[in-house]
Amino acid sequence: MPASASRLADLQKKIWSGSIPLEIRLAASDCRTYDDSEPYLVQCSRLSYLAFLLPRLHAFLSPNLINPELQPHDAWLSFEDVPLKWHYPLGLLYDLFSGAEPISLDGAGEPSPATVESASRTSPLPWRLEVHYTDYPDDQLIQLDADGRALLDSYINGVKEADYIRNGTARTVMSLGKDDSDNLWRAVQTHDLTLFNSINNKLLYPPGMELRHVPMKIYLPTSAGQTASETITEETKAGHIRVVQSLVPLQLASKQPQTMGTALNSILPAIFPSRRNPLLAQPVLHGTVVPLAANFEELGKAAAYPDGFLHVAVVMLG
Repeated sequence: MPASASRLADLQKKIWSGSIPLEIRLAASDCRTYDDSEPYLVQCSRLSYLAFLLPRLHAFLSPNLINPELQPHDAWLSFEDVPLKWHYPLGLLYDLFSGAEPISLDGAGEPSPATVESASRTSPLPWRLEVHYTDYPDDQLIQLDADGRALLDSYINGVKEADYIRNGTARTVMSLGKDDSDNLWRAVQTHDLTLFNSINNKLLYPPGMELRHVPMKIYLPTSAGQTASETITEETKAGHIRVVQSLVPLQLASKQPQTMGTALNSILPAIFPSRRNPLLAQPVLHGTVVPLAANFEELGKAAAYPDGFLHVAVVMLG
């Protein structure tokens, strides 16, 4: 394996090993004792989806429910009264809402001890969430179903969108056989990196095609300004997050490789006026501050979430 490929594989393995401890309690309005239920404690992959927890969570909490007829897919989770979107990976939700200090890397690309200590102080783990079974926020969350089709369809639509952005066509993902499509979703559900890569590499390295762009979504707090180059893809709702997308080629006009800094400067110049230094804000991916010098194409291959996107949270400085 070439040195660059080995380095990207190591980075991907580190990202796939990331997890978040959760403490989930039943909302008082759904608890028959009108008191705190016993918490459900679980260590969950950053790349996973909260909806995967619902069957086990429901089995644990069902003795405490006011209405025992409620089903696992009736539930929804929140953090500090903010409904958590099912189709967002857990790691992205944590980066957006937990308030944890992102980890900065040192010169060797390893987590800085100082920022690790700071992160533990600003947001003590486990991450404490609340599960509800009534008053479903239909205007903010997709409605789940007993067979899990809604979450699957959302994931597959994301994979198709990512494929179209990379290649200018979704032909690669549409040409996958049923076994490959099923295995891709199974790999996400079971957190199986080997199985995932056996399918995902067909999307990243389609024969006879050159990748055009890296799929990326940028998540802005309301404190961040807007620029004329933004494409707003989601209304601001609870949690005050806006989602921005823009097509960014893999190379600059000078034929130099695109970096995270040059990409963000082209999309959000008011927030990232410098291509080299984070003056006003930091891009955060998988809980870590992304160096602005990071190669954009390499990030797309090694650091994307399982739907193919770099889901980048913008954290304002100061």
